[in-house]
This record gives sequence, C-alpha cells and structure tokens, in this order.
Amino acid sequence: MKNTGKLYVVGIGPGAYEDMTVKAVKALEESQVIVGYTVYVDLVRDHFPGKEMITTPMRREQERCQLAIDEAKKGKTVAMVCSGDSGVYGMSGLILEMAEHDADLEIQVIPGVTAALSGGALLGAPLGHDFAVISLSDLLTPMELIEERLRRSAQADMILCIYNPASKKRADYLKRACEIVMEYKSPKTVCGFVRNISREEEEMEILSLEQLKDAQVDMFTTVYIGNSMTKEIRGRMVTPRGYKNV
Repeated sequence: MKNTGKLYVVGIGPGAYEDMTVKAVKALEESQVIVGYTVYVDLVRDHFPGKEMITTPMRREQERCQLAIDEAKKGKTVAMVCSGDSGVYGMSGLILEMAEHDADLEIQVIPGVTAALSGGALLGAPLGHDFAVISLSDLLTPMELIEERLRRSAQADMILCIYNPASKKRADYLKRACEIVMEYKSPKTVCGFVRNISREEEEMEILSLEQLKDAQVDMFTTVYIGNSMTKEIRGRMVTPRGYKNV
C-alpha cells in the first residue's frame, strides 16, 4: 500500500515568529504533527495551537528523526522543526539518510534564516565578502579537523562565522580557536558576537580578536571574526565588498 504521508523538514529561523519565512509558516500550518528538540518546539508552540507536539532532548537526533518518519508513514503531514536553517547543522540530511528506502514518503526541505545571517544583520554587515561557517562542537567532528579548517580559513583571510563556540564541557574552545586564528590574523581584527538571537535575552558586542579570546560565550552565541578589511562603522561591524574601489 502506498504511503500518503508528507514530511516537512522546516528551518524556523533564529527564534522569533517574525523571522520565519512564509513558506515555513505555511508548512507548519499544514502539518498535523510537529516534531523537534524541546527548545525549538517551544519557540513555535504558541503560534500553532492544536497541533500534536513530539519532542526529544538534546543528543537524541536519530530518535527524533525516526519519530517524525514513523508519524509521516502513518499518513500524517509532519513537520520536523530545526533552529535556523534545516540544512545548516540541521536535520534535513539525517532525515534523508534515514528515509533512503522509504520511496513512497514525500519529503520536502523548507529553508530558514540561519544564525550566520540573522546574527550578521544585528551586527551590521560582517559577511560582506567570502566567509566560512565552522562549528566548534567536536561531538561529531574530530577537534584536529576543526582546528585545520580554522587554520586554512584564517590563512585565506576569510571571514569566520563560528557556531557552538563554547559549552560547560568546552569552556576554552573559543580561546583556542582565537589563538589559532591569530597565527594568521591581527589581534586587532574586528570581531563580534550575538547571543540569543531574536529572543528576549538577545545581546551583542563588537570587539577585537584579542578581546574575543577571553569573551564569555555559550551554545546560543554566534561569533564573527572579520577579515583584513573588516572595520567598525558607527558601532556596526562591516566587511566591505570593495564597491568603492571600482
């Protein structure tokens, strides 16, 4: 019997309802079941009443994805919600892997505004030129590989956007990252960070790379390290594209 369910993998943006795309809102409105990490489901719960909500705690990603797939295979329309974009450190890749042999299950990936973009908008225009997004979480990626990616990106004078810069168990990871980057970038390089993007506790700061090394950050912080052209303009972090030089 052919399955008739549908599974949306939805990027809900940084947190505020206003930052969700129209396409994401429509997918959640259409869905009967919303599945996700508890924190992310709580961000949308009040805006989509009457939906069945299924949550799992952190580090239960495969279980979460399987729950979403199983519900969709029952013939339901299901949304797996992800913070930011569903494909940037999100669940869309894992969902597609796990449902590889469920040929009759319709899966649609809905993009969202990832933290690199929403945090960048708050700071000003830090990502005006080539940039790399790197997560400092070593749960799934060896630290040696993360450090090599930091070195290569810094050596190429790319802007760096860093996700998951620190946690209770990884309190010194950002400090180590800054030390690696300072092998190739000036300690005076303009940097910035934003914490709790689009949420009540939102805060941001612009500082030098040398100061960033000792900054207090957490898993809800997105960090930006500028390139050699990045500057501070009226309290905003700006990386020129080079239009004024043409």
